[in-house]
Amino acid sequence: MEKIKVGVLGASGYTGADLIRLALRHPTIELTVLTANAHAGKPVKDVFRHFSHVDLPDLISIDDADWAAVDAVFCGLPHGTTQAITKQIFETHPKVKIIDMSADFRLRDPAAYKEWYGLDHIAAEIQPEAAYGLTELYRDEIEAARLIACPGCYPTAVLLSLVPLAIKDLIDATDLVIDAKSGVSGAGRGLKENTLFCEAGEGISPYAVGKHRHMAEIEQEIGKAANLEGLRVNFTPHLIPMSRGELTTSYVRMKNGASASDLKDALIDAYSGEPFVTILDGETLPQTQMVRGSNYVAMNVIPDRIPGRAIVISTLDNLVKGSAGQALQNFNLAYGMDETLGLEQLPLFP
Repeated sequence: MEKIKVGVLGASGYTGADLIRLALRHPTIELTVLTANAHAGKPVKDVFRHFSHVDLPDLISIDDADWAAVDAVFCGLPHGTTQAITKQIFETHPKVKIIDMSADFRLRDPAAYKEWYGLDHIAAEIQPEAAYGLTELYRDEIEAARLIACPGCYPTAVLLSLVPLAIKDLIDATDLVIDAKSGVSGAGRGLKENTLFCEAGEGISPYAVGKHRHMAEIEQEIGKAANLEGLRVNFTPHLIPMSRGELTTSYVRMKNGASASDLKDALIDAYSGEPFVTILDGETLPQTQMVRGSNYVAMNVIPDRIPGRAIVISTLDNLVKGSAGQALQNFNLAYGMDETLGLEQLPLFP
């Protein structure tokens, strides 16, 4: 099988490390370029000890990367960085595919990007090419794109559970309350006081209340599904003292006489045959333990005791299906391969 040469930008972050982990088990990927500016010149095993037994290229700076040595690039860089690099690559090597795990191309409107991220969009001419990389909902666009903008972890969990319901007009998209919880790896690997062990351990902390940047993606995609402009949702994230995992609980008002059973049937219908999405039996409640270390999503719909309302719960691993795994799933689509290649890892338990 012919190898596809791949670069990973931001290889020293948690997302980059998980992408490397998954790529090493992929039968067609050859890792040729690994960048990490702060660790340039180091072997990967000096940064991540769990790669000590693996032969990998040394980490280099982005300025030293040879784009002629890659067929595809996974970008795990901070927002505001990927746009310039994408422009550079496309200008000099237009056949290279980019699977972006940052936020730089997720929002279709450049003005919305500036509003939420405080930066001018410097690659607005490329933005229309970006396919929103929510695999189960945008396969056709992803297959044809050279630029894939993978969703954030929270939007992936929320949108997979709510978009099919909004499309079928079973829920009132203007009355959504979303409670979300993520492991500490979602905050990145950089040194931050609030993620120190003594600060994050043995407690739960809300953050970015009413202003989390992932709200923009959630509103963009549910608004599109419900054909509503200017949609606003209530979304509150929380930090949980665990390394990885994410769970979202969405409180919805049903429409058109729909019941919780109708909502569940709609999700079963939407994801019938999907390799990574499971609608749980009965009233089995999703738990992060069900998906840890895997590309799987588990969800369910529970009737609320308040008439006309239901509770939709979804869980995934924020570093896999919420980031690196979904990126690899999109890579498989973009190259016409089985979506599950390199992603066969079952959840880890305990």
